[in-house]
Amino acid sequence: MKLVVFGASGRIGTELVRQALAAGHEVTAVVREGSTVDVQVPAGVGAHGGALEVVSAEVMDPAAIASVISGQDAVLSALGPRGRGPTTVCADGTRSMVEAMGQTGVRRLLVVSAAAIHTTGDDPFTKYVVKPILGRVLKDSLTDSRRMEELVQPADLDWTIVCPPRLTNAAPKGRIRSNTEGTVRGGFSMTRADVATYLLQAVADESVIRRTVVIAN
Repeated sequence: MKLVVFGASGRIGTELVRQALAAGHEVTAVVREGSTVDVQVPAGVGAHGGALEVVSAEVMDPAAIASVISGQDAVLSALGPRGRGPTTVCADGTRSMVEAMGQTGVRRLLVVSAAAIHTTGDDPFTKYVVKPILGRVLKDSLTDSRRMEELVQPADLDWTIVCPPRLTNAAPKGRIRSNTEGTVRGGFSMTRADVATYLLQAVADESVIRRTVVIAN
């Protein structure tokens, strides 16, 4: 498949690019000006081998990314804030992608959000103690994620919103739980590698089109 990855220089984005190449996909990695993608695909991984093109583009400008999106099979966004403080990177970047996809006719969109903004199915302690604390500590980034979801949900696209919990850089566990009706009980953390694995699996999964999916290890 032809996949374009936004936020490709970030930690989820880098892992997403690496796994997509290993699976034999053609990947266009979009990065900020001056950023690079450091991807190493282990020898022997991937029977076919993928192809990588790295593009510097202003993601907030639909006109700048329309040509990058055109002809792709799917758009995957691993955008996220760097550090704490006020941010609109996810919402503004996604707004630009949605507009550019409308211009080019590309329909499949997957974005990474946050499990912390969803509470359906949570146990009382998580819902009334843990997540309110997270809501205060991570107020700015979670507000950005909510706004992003509000932009994606009404879009006339084949979208999937993927919501992992606290992210770690540990080795992949290979056990991914998911829920389209609420949160994942006891799902307090997830490796970035497993998030990337889920995203790639979800690209061709019609059952999660126009669904919000909470995932966890």
